[in-house]
Amino acid sequence: MKRYLVLAMRRPTFDAAVVAAHKAFLDDLRARDLLDCTGGFSDGSGGAYVLRNLDSLAEAQALVAQDPLVLQHASDLTVHEWNLR
Repeated sequence: MKRYLVLAMRRPTFDAAVVAAHKAFLDDLRARDLLDCTGGFSDGSGGAYVLRNLDSLAEAQALVAQDPLVLQHASDLTVHEWNLR
């Protein structure tokens, strides 16, 4: 099964007000069984989450484009197809 690693790196203009909307987005993904795990980096520079049950990198990228971190230009998000072993 494919997994997609999403790296979210905060921009210098990061506004903490977006965190609640981002968490709600992740809660929705979890409820739809699309989120494997999530967490922030200990240095506060950003975080990552892992998507599952998607058919392609393009589908994962389209989903991530809906993340409030992207919509509000708070962080730079990149999506990588991840080969788990």
